[in-house]
Amino acid sequence: MLGGLTGWHLLALVIIILLLFGAAKLPALAKSVGQSARVFKGEMKAMKEDDAPAASAPPVVPGATASTADPGTADPKP
Repeated sequence: MLGGLTGWHLLALVIIILLLFGAAKLPALAKSVGQSARVFKGEMKAMKEDDAPAASAPPVVPGATASTADPGTADPKP
């Protein structure tokens, strides 16, 4: 993937980045990237937690009603 890059190439790349962004902006850029990664990681964790209870819940059958009466105590039909 990076087989053609040598130390001189990477040094030239760092110098170009410093010229484009300036040394003063790089710490702010790194902080912004770190905060974005932290927010993304937190959102992914929240999505996994939201999916976990849904996967273990019993399926909902449309049109079915839940009965609270115990079938053994109900009056038999005449």
